Amino acid sequence: MFDCGFGIRDIHQRLKRVGCQPEELDAVFITHEHGDHANGILPLAKRYGIPLWMSNGTFQGMGKDFSEVDLNFCRDGDCIEIGSLKVTAFTTSHDAREPLQFHLTDGVSKIGMLTDTGQVTPHIQRELSACHLLLLECNYDEGMLRTSHYPEHLKRRIRSVYGHLSNDDAASFLMEVDRSCLRAVVACHLSQNNNLADYARKAIEEAVSRHGIQVMVADQENGTDWIDV
Repeated sequence: MFDCGFGIRDIHQRLKRVGCQPEELDAVFITHEHGDHANGILPLAKRYGIPLWMSNGTFQGMGKDFSEVDLNFCRDGDCIEIGSLKVTAFTTSHDAREPLQFHLTDGVSKIGMLTDTGQVTPHIQRELSACHLLLLECNYDEGMLRTSHYPEHLKRRIRSVYGHLSNDDAASFLMEVDRSCLRAVVACHLSQNNNLADYARKAIEEAVSRHGIQVMVADQENGTDWIDV
């Protein structure tokens, strides 16, 4: 599992919805220390003895006692084997201590994830080339953010190179990255205040429509069903 910003009860419900139990988790990877990604991880790991993986910077940024859990560190370029999967970490551009994202493969299919980055660097683009499935941040619609009630300093933070990707940013990335193996894209990490699922879907579909790639949008309450790749 990647990230855990929810409490144990909510995690139970979300795992149950996809036919899983916490006891089945072999590892949890934390991308960065922000609360919506990391707040629930310690209680979950302590209760079920789940190994954790994160960068040293994320560990420092959280500032919590991990002495009772199986804590492991990873950094940009590391490849971790979890059962039959190989999970590779790569660095992103976000206002956190040492943020990471990941791609994983079983040797046949490659899944990549990219959220919480204010820009797509050449390094990120290389790491996410030739994925079969992409989970891609579509955090905000530029027009909605511009007219929102958010204070200007927060708008600047979101738009900055250490902030988040807009729908248009995500679409631009998809038009540039190696799509030779890509079968599906899941738009995710949508702002509840500054985006709409229809806006995100339209932007992504316009970027990949000629290539027969399936487009889905994950909402914060239900995520998506299992996806075959």
